[in-house]
Amino acid sequence: MADENPTGKSAAEPPTPAEQDLRDQAVVLTQVLSNWPTHLRVSDLVREIASDPRDFAQRDRVERAIRDLVSAGLVFRCESVVLPTRAALHFNRLPFE
Repeated sequence: MADENPTGKSAAEPPTPAEQDLRDQAVVLTQVLSNWPTHLRVSDLVREIASDPRDFAQRDRVERAIRDLVSAGLVFRCESVVLPTRAALHFNRLPFE
């Protein structure tokens, strides 16, 4: 039917691990881009994103998101500093309407 959710998931269902990973990447990339040109450290990102920065699972989610964004070419990590790549900065300037 036209009013059914095409994914078959109800709105109350928790996201799959893959969906959560993509959401975490979006949050990290948004933080990195919105704070540019300030250089953020991994610990800064964990403090800004995690509700409890001492919780291993939350820190791990941020670390995984950074790793995946590095693999995608959207952020560059040098030691503990995370920076947006030129591609990410260019994407951020594109006018979406």
